[in-house]
Amino acid sequence: MASFSFIHTADIHLDSPLRGLEGMEGPAVERIRTATRKAFAGLVTEALEREVDFVVIAGDLYDGDWRDYRTGLFFVAQMGRLAGAGIPVYVLYGNHDAESRITRRLTLPDNVKVFSAKKPETFVLEDIGAALHGQGYHTRDVTENLAASYPDPVPGAFNIGVLHTGMGGMGGHENYAPCAVAELVARGYDYWALGHVHQGSVVHERPHIVFPGNIQGRHIRETGPKGGYLITVADNEITSFEPLRTDVVRWEILRVNVEGCERMSDAAERVRGQIEEAINSRADGRMLACRIELGGAAAIHESLLVSGEHILADARAVAHGFGEEAAWIERVVVSTEPLRGEDADAGEIPGDLHDILGAAAADTDLHKLLRADLGDMISKLPADLRNSVDDAVLSAALGADYSALAEHAREYLSALLKARKD
Repeated sequence: MASFSFIHTADIHLDSPLRGLEGMEGPAVERIRTATRKAFAGLVTEALEREVDFVVIAGDLYDGDWRDYRTGLFFVAQMGRLAGAGIPVYVLYGNHDAESRITRRLTLPDNVKVFSAKKPETFVLEDIGAALHGQGYHTRDVTENLAASYPDPVPGAFNIGVLHTGMGGMGGHENYAPCAVAELVARGYDYWALGHVHQGSVVHERPHIVFPGNIQGRHIRETGPKGGYLITVADNEITSFEPLRTDVVRWEILRVNVEGCERMSDAAERVRGQIEEAINSRADGRMLACRIELGGAAAIHESLLVSGEHILADARAVAHGFGEEAAWIERVVVSTEPLRGEDADAGEIPGDLHDILGAAAADTDLHKLLRADLGDMISKLPADLRNSVDDAVLSAALGADYSALAEHAREYLSALLKARKD
C-alpha cells in the first residue's frame, strides 16, 4: 500500500479581533493584527512544499460571523492555492463557526469538502486508502456526545476521526461535544484529529488522539509555539509525526526579578536582559509579543506601583532597541513587594487615614455601597471579558472581594504618598 501524508490543524480563528490593540499603531501592532491570516497562509505554503495528500481542519476555521466578505474571500484564495496543486481540504465546523453562526456564504473551490452538521459523514479516499469521519456543529452550544454516533471504521483503510470537542473541559475550554479518551480508542480509528483546545497536546498514542492547538496565539494566555502536525502514513501505520510551527508572532510572559534594584534604571536593565534572552532563545526568528511581570521584594516597590505608564513606555523603548519588530510589550504587571525589616523605609500613611483604610476591609456598609456601584456595571461586561481578567484589582472587583479591593487601595495610596514624599 502506498504511503501518504496529511496536515492536521484546527482553531484558525481567521480575523479574530485581538484584544488590547485599540488606539495602537506601528509595524509591530500591524503584524499582530494580521497574524492569523499570515499564519494560515504559511500553513498552506507548508502543505504545498511538503506535497501532502490532504489537509484536515478540525473546527473553528472562523472566529464567528464575518464582519464582511473579506474573511471568506481570503480563505477561498488560500484554498485556490491548494486546488491548483490537487490537494483536497476537509473542513469541520466547530462552536465558533457553527452553521447557524455564519450568515454570509461564498462558493468554495471543489477541493474543499465540508462535513455535514446534521449527522456523521464519511469521506473515503480510495486512491490512498484513507477514510475520514466527522460531524460539524449546527449551533454553538453542542452538549451531546457526537463521537458516540460516528460510524465503524472502513475495513482496510487508515481511519481518521475528525471531532471538535472539549473532552471534559481540557485547558479551561467549554466542554462541547463531550467524550472520553477510552471511548475514542474503542471506536477503532487509527487517528483522531481533534480541535477546540488551544494548547497542543497528544492525548493518546496508538491510536493517536491529538489536539494540534491553534495556529497563532492571539493573546497572552496563548503563549509558546503554535501550529499543526504533519503526519506520514505507510501500510496503515504512522511513520512520522512532525509538529509544524506556523505562528508569526509568539506570545511570552517574561518574569523579571527586581530584588536588589535600588533605582528604576536598575529594573529597566534587568528587563532589557530578559527581553534579549527571550529574543535569542524563545522567538525562533519570530516577533515576540511579551508581558513583563516584575516580582521580588525591592526598595523601589512603591515607585513601581505608582509609575505604570512610565514603566510600560520604558519597557517598550527597551524593546524597540532590539529592532522595530523584534519584540512588542503588551503590558507590564507589577507584582513586587516592599522591603521588610531593617532595609525597609518606614514611611507610612498618616494615622487617621491608615485607620480608615484598615477598617474599610471589614466595613460591611462600604461593601454594600461598592456592590451597588460596581455590581451592575460588572454584570454588563461581556462574559469572555469577565472570564479573561488577569489584573489583581479587577479580579477582586469581579469576584466581589471588597476586602481585597480595599487592601489594594490602601497599598496603592501608601505607595503614592511615599513616592511624593521621596
